[in-house]
Amino acid sequence: MNIFVAKLNFKTSEHEVRELFEGYGEVDSVKIITDRDTGRSKGFGFVEMANDDEAREAIDGLNDQEINGFNIVVKEARPREENRGGGGGGRGGWNNRDRRY
Repeated sequence: MNIFVAKLNFKTSEHEVRELFEGYGEVDSVKIITDRDTGRSKGFGFVEMANDDEAREAIDGLNDQEINGFNIVVKEARPREENRGGGGGGRGGWNNRDRRY
């Protein structure tokens, strides 16, 4: 099962997250998402556990627990939607009519 972990302290390492989840069972992988330009943590990531029962126990046991000063959010990851409808043209933003003199 793929597990979403959010509200992580930016200093929390993948190793620390792995250790937390290993208390509930075997962890296949841990990935903290980082900013591609700075390499800094974005404060969320994913944990993959092979056993769904152990994964559910980890979710129940770790959700809203304080880790490195932050109460983390832990829940089952949902697949990304193909087209989330972002962007969208229109006339948002400034134009000459919006100027105040």
